[in-house]
Amino acid sequence: MKLFHSINDFHSTKKTILTLGTFDGVHIGHKKILERITQNTENGKYESLVLTFFPHPRMVLQEKSEIKLLNTISEKTKLLEQTGIENLVIHPFNESFSRLTAEEFVHSILVDQFHIQKIIIGHDHRFGRNRTANIDDLIAFGAEYGFEVEQISAQEIEDVSVSSTKIRKALNEGNMKLANDYLGYNYFLTGEVVKGKQLGRTIGFPTANIHIEEDYKLIPKNGVYAVKALIAQKEVFGMMNIGFNPTVNGEKQTIEVNLFDFDADIYGEKIEVSLLQYLREEQKFGSVDLLKAQLNQDKMDALAFISQL
Repeated sequence: MKLFHSINDFHSTKKTILTLGTFDGVHIGHKKILERITQNTENGKYESLVLTFFPHPRMVLQEKSEIKLLNTISEKTKLLEQTGIENLVIHPFNESFSRLTAEEFVHSILVDQFHIQKIIIGHDHRFGRNRTANIDDLIAFGAEYGFEVEQISAQEIEDVSVSSTKIRKALNEGNMKLANDYLGYNYFLTGEVVKGKQLGRTIGFPTANIHIEEDYKLIPKNGVYAVKALIAQKEVFGMMNIGFNPTVNGEKQTIEVNLFDFDADIYGEKIEVSLLQYLREEQKFGSVDLLKAQLNQDKMDALAFISQL
């Protein structure tokens, strides 16, 4: 997949089959739409293209938006590449871009820059300045400029919308099975391993503290999870705690992973941690010994779940 960080960077000698949207999560609903794009390329006659934006438009246009996203931009790129899309354009979204009229967007971007053959889009899609243009306007532009418009059905769009809503709700409730079923993969966090207080090491449960740079990434419900980490392309199972470490009077949320049968030094490395199962709520214990006993139980519970995979 070719990646472009601006609409102006894209160049191709072929016409394109295109869709656009935020595609947050790149979940099973999105994949139906993306499959339609790749199926329409007529075995290489046209090129498939996804146009998306960063920051998320709501971050720019809604002053107090606290939207949390299922993917960081690098995670989304990785997931879109797996769908077989040939070109991904991640265009910087800002206020000046939002002021483009519908005609300017169609003529200068879709036609002149992307050489569009066909756009596959939701029936409820609105575009142009103040989102005044709709699917009927797009069809009219298609007739004028010579490109096709394929509408995605209301039911399919509803499926995409419901999926995104349910995934966020499930993650906030610790319902990993539902979230992962809707995603079509295990929800994952990507971050750098940084030094923490190293208290876990003193009680036999050394942890890798994960720092996630992107503050817009949705962090699931606090608690303990069975997880699978990807470190230098190697899979390692473990358990993870998201929370405030109340037993030792922690003051800020941390993400700590205890990896089973693993003792390499990974400080400074980026790792990907997939959340498989929510094991229990975070709780405050009366002593470190009680915490240690619970961690032993957590490990047994995590291994029992992993053994069924």
